[in-house]
Amino acid sequence: MPHITIAAGGDLRFSALAEQLAESRTVYAVGFDRNLFSSDKIILFDSVMSIPERADVLILPMPVSEDGITLNTPFYRGTLPLSDLTGCVKEGGKVFGGRVSDKVREVFTGCGLEITDYLSREELTVLNAEATAEGAVQIALEEQPRVLMGQRVLILGMGRIAKALIRVLSGFGADVTVAARKYSDLSWARVMGCGAVQLSELADSGALSGAELIFNTVPHIILDENTLKRCRGDVLIIDLASKPGGMDIDAAGRLGLRAVWALGLPGKTAPVSAGRMIGEAIDHMLAENGDGTL
Repeated sequence: MPHITIAAGGDLRFSALAEQLAESRTVYAVGFDRNLFSSDKIILFDSVMSIPERADVLILPMPVSEDGITLNTPFYRGTLPLSDLTGCVKEGGKVFGGRVSDKVREVFTGCGLEITDYLSREELTVLNAEATAEGAVQIALEEQPRVLMGQRVLILGMGRIAKALIRVLSGFGADVTVAARKYSDLSWARVMGCGAVQLSELADSGALSGAELIFNTVPHIILDENTLKRCRGDVLIIDLASKPGGMDIDAAGRLGLRAVWALGLPGKTAPVSAGRMIGEAIDHMLAENGDGTL
C-alpha cells in the first residue's frame, strides 16, 4: 500500500487535499508558501531537490501547468519546472494531475512515467460540476440586489455543470431557459422543467433579450459583441467555461454589462470539499489498480 505522497502546487483545493492525506500517511509538499497550511503534519519543502526520498504517489494540480514547462503554483512565490518533479517518484510510482496537456504528458512519459488525468473520472467531474454550480449561484446572489426566485435565467450549454445549475436554480424557484445545439439536450431541458432554445437562434430569441442572469458553460465564444448588444442593460453574465471562455469580456465591459469570468470556482468557494473529491477519485484509481488507497 502506498504511503509516501508528494503534493505539488495548486490552489486551495490542493492544500486541503494535502492536509487530508497527512492524517494517515507521510505527505511532502512543495510549491506552497508555509502559511497556507494549518496542519503541522505536512512536511513542506522550498524546493524539489530538498525532498529526502522518492514518493509512491505524486499529485499535481488542476491544471498541472499553464505553459507546459512550469508547475501551476498560485500560492508559491517561486517557480517549479515540471522536469524537476520527474525524479521525485519511485520506479512504478503513480503520477496524477488535472487537465493534463500533451506538453505536460510528454515531460513525464519522456522519463518513463505515466501520468493519469483524474478529471477522466466521471465521479469527479460530476461532483466538480455540482461544486461549480453552487459557487456560481453564490456569485449570483452576491452580485445582484434581488432574489433568484422568479428571476429569468438563461444557461448556455447542457453539460454536467448546466445540469447541476438547473437543479440548484430550480430549488430557488428561478425561471430557467437552456440554449443548446443538440435536440437531445433541448429535450432534456424540457424534461427538467426548463425552457429551451437552439443556440443558432439565440441572438434573436426572447430568452436572450429577457434574461436577467446568464450562465455560460460553453468553452468557445458564444457571447460576442453583436450578441451582447441584445442583452438587457442590467443583466449579470457569469462565464463558467474554461479558457478561452464563452464571452467576449472586453466587449461586455465596453457595453457596460456586468460580467464575471469565474474560473476554478471549486477551488475558491469550496476548496475543502473539492480537495476531498479529488482525493476520493485518486483513491478509486489506486484501488482499481490494486495499489491501495491514499
